[in-house]
Amino acid sequence: MTIQSLSRSGISKRIFSVLIYVVLFAWMLVNIMPFLWTITTSFKQVKDAFAIPPVLIFTPTLTAWKALWTEAPFGKFFLNSAIITTGTVAISLSLGCLAGYALARYRGKVGFVILITALLFRSLPRISFLLPAFAFARMTGLYDTHILLILVYVAINQPFTIWMLRSFFAEIPIEIEEAAMVDGCSRLEAFIKIIMPLMLPGVVTTGIFSLLLAYNEFLIPAILAASRAATLPVGIASIGTEDLKYWSMTAAGSVWIALPIVVIVLFFQRYIIRGLTFGAVKG
Repeated sequence: MTIQSLSRSGISKRIFSVLIYVVLFAWMLVNIMPFLWTITTSFKQVKDAFAIPPVLIFTPTLTAWKALWTEAPFGKFFLNSAIITTGTVAISLSLGCLAGYALARYRGKVGFVILITALLFRSLPRISFLLPAFAFARMTGLYDTHILLILVYVAINQPFTIWMLRSFFAEIPIEIEEAAMVDGCSRLEAFIKIIMPLMLPGVVTTGIFSLLLAYNEFLIPAILAASRAATLPVGIASIGTEDLKYWSMTAAGSVWIALPIVVIVLFFQRYIIRGLTFGAVKG
């Protein structure tokens, strides 16, 4: 192969790499454009937010952000979401760790049947849970309460949690806990003192996904909650239905919804990366 052909090959590879980066950058813009548009809308006056053609140069204002806390019960929506999401994640992880560990260590047919049943249950559409959940809420008087939404969220998200945690537990060699039991630990002590510290990245990763599933849910609280237990997605959607002037508040509320998730993901980024790559390298 001549020097000229090698040079042409190198140029072709560079051109191909540049094209790949251009395509990826364009795809990134397509994905972040709605969020950027929402952020800019939240800082606009109403006349600028919905002007045609769109106003790209404007004087930023915090009117919508202030009105979100003074004119709308945003604090109540935020507190409801925090309570429901925290309760859902805590219960889902507690039950999921125990079930995932048991299914990872038990190799019988019953465990396989349980996993497949959980997978089928998780694949059902959201609407299939609403009628029995609504009837249950009416019979027990739990309609429009935090407890009802937590129970429904846990029931829906638990199969996903069990499957994910079971895969993490399966990556931990059983010899580790057997060695701990030989040294005098019971199975429970080995689980708490040995296995769970090793499982921290997997638990954090699963908790983040469970948090997202509960925090962003719209359909279930829209039907099973009214005024007392309305969550952020339902509350923000209801703000902009009365008048066009509230749409800037809706945009500000949408940004507020995303901020806690961004902070949590950044704070636990190290654990999430370790969890997603858990068991990827063996040697």
